[in-house]
Amino acid sequence: MKLQQAVIVEGKYDKIKLSALVDAPILQTDGFRIFKDKEKMALIRAFAQTTGVIILTDSDKAGFLIRNYLKGSIPKGKIYHAYIPDILGKEKRKKAPSKEGKLGVEGMQLAVLQKALEQAGVTPQQNQKQERAITKADLFSDGLSGTAQSAQKRAKLIQNLGLPEHLSANALLTVLNTLYGFARYKEEVEKL
Repeated sequence: MKLQQAVIVEGKYDKIKLSALVDAPILQTDGFRIFKDKEKMALIRAFAQTTGVIILTDSDKAGFLIRNYLKGSIPKGKIYHAYIPDILGKEKRKKAPSKEGKLGVEGMQLAVLQKALEQAGVTPQQNQKQERAITKADLFSDGLSGTAQSAQKRAKLIQNLGLPEHLSANALLTVLNTLYGFARYKEEVEKL
């Protein structure tokens, strides 16, 4: 399901699970680290302003703390809340259930996650005329990857756009395609 909005989850296993269902940027809070990560919050706000965000956290106390923190930190009208049901059990990779004994996002069946997204009012993106996607070949031809000076040039582009400095080249591609598009990307490359 291709979504317009970015989806925010707690951890990497949630991201892996959700990536089997949705075609959209998936951002992880890394649990409570989001409370101190100003760069990641800036990126989340950028997605909220541009595409909107879907918050999909676990249904335990920690998940609601993270959800409420995000809700208070993101402009209104740009947030969709997707809730998973309380299902007791433990994830396959874990030796014991969580403190509250509930399955998290990673333990949910894909049909349950899809239903949670639908109930949040999220619908798949319709085929719209879109400009051409920015590719790894574009980064290479514009000197942002594969050359001796590419790291410095990429860092300058990231700084000019006000993005987190530690974005990998792949993460940068996702952000550029979602938030800016090819035409804006080319404008910014010309300024370097």
